[in-house]
Parts: sequence; structure tokens; C-alpha cells
Amino acid sequence: MKQKGSIEEKTIYSEVLGEDIQLLAYLPPSYTPLLRYSVLIAQDGDDYFKLGRIARTTEKLSDDNEIEEFIIIGIPYKSVQDRRKKYHPEGEQNEEYIRFLINELVPYIEAEYSTLELSNARGLIGDSLGATVSLMSALSYPRTFGKVILQSPFVNEKVLNEVKSFQNPTLLSIYHIAGVGETAVETTNGEVKNFIEPNRKLNQELSNRTFNYYYEEFDGNHTWKYWQPDIPNALKWMFPR
Repeated sequence: MKQKGSIEEKTIYSEVLGEDIQLLAYLPPSYTPLLRYSVLIAQDGDDYFKLGRIARTTEKLSDDNEIEEFIIIGIPYKSVQDRRKKYHPEGEQNEEYIRFLINELVPYIEAEYSTLELSNARGLIGDSLGATVSLMSALSYPRTFGKVILQSPFVNEKVLNEVKSFQNPTLLSIYHIAGVGETAVETTNGEVKNFIEPNRKLNQELSNRTFNYYYEEFDGNHTWKYWQPDIPNALKWMFPR
């Protein structure tokens, strides 16, 4: 299937982070400033376009009338070390990165493109640590980001405590998957961690509250081999026509 929408490469300067941030902006085939669109912001943006094939998947589902058309903003990471600094809950730039998303990226998107300026029209998606920072951002700013897609998030006590103390679960829609084979995942700092058990704890915490919530365990490990085939299901659940 040939992609019909367009992908633009953009660069914005972040005052919060003190650096240039590269962006990939996918506009659907129908894009016109006369209409307003939902937005999905993807951490690990380059991976979601190349490995996840998210743009082509979106177009096929839209052509089949299964999902709405929406804008995708991908944020590629500069290096594994830089990714950890920004995405990890204890990363040196984690708080600044979340402030960048809310205070700089969202206003930039709204100025540059025709979007629906509503929390339930703004989503975040990520895999592993990218999923973690997406969840933490939505928990911090649920009136800005109302949708979160989590593919095999890294979960620690800080993440679980944020979920437990969150006051407004009805504001968030959360899609969450994890693999039963994610028992020995090598992390970016060289440690090997069990991902599936902490994800089950996260599932329990989210299920106990009034989130609009979907959870599924897939028969696989911590790789794009399993995340990519899940993207259609995630988008259909989160952005139904």
C-alpha cells in the first residue's frame, strides 16, 4: 500500500531543554486547514514510522472506515543515552522533557496545524520507556492529554505511586499491552529486568480505578515484532470512526 499522506521534517528549539528537537509530522490525505484533527504524539517517533509503520496503518484503517483521520507527531530520540535521560522516570531530564511536551510542543502543534484543542483529541503513544513517559505526562496533565497508548511500558514504584495518587481517572483513556515473554529485558543501562510482573501490577492498579482502560497480554517478548502488529488494534480502540 502506497502512503498517500505526507510526512514533514521539522525542528523546534526547546527553551526548557536548551536544545533543538527534531519532529516528524504526518498529515493525513484529507488534511485541510478548514477541518480540525486529533493529534497523536509518538515518543520514539522514528521507530513508530519505520518499524511500526504507523502512518500506513493509519491510512489503511481510515480507508476501511475503522478510525478517524488524525495528525501524528513523531519525536525521534538522539541516542540511547539521551532517550533514557528524557524518558526514564528518574532520568536527569525527565521533568524537563514532560514540560517541553506540555508547554512547548502542544502550543507549537496548535499554531502550525489545524487541530482539535481538546484533551480527548490529544493522544500519546510509546513503547518501553517511551510508554512510561507518555503515561507520566498524561497523569501530570490529564486536561491536555486524554489518551495514552502503552506498549510494554517500564514500570517501577514511582510509576505505580503516580497511578495510585492520581485524582481524576475519568479524564483518561489508557490502552495497555505487555508480553508474557518479557521476563528478562535488557535495559539501556545494561540491567536485565522482568517487565511483565510490574506491568501486571500496573494493570491491577489501573483496573481498580475508573479509567477508560484496555489491557491485553500478547504471546511474545520486548520487541517490535510484537508491537507493530498491535498498532491497528490500539488505533481502532483509541480513535474509532
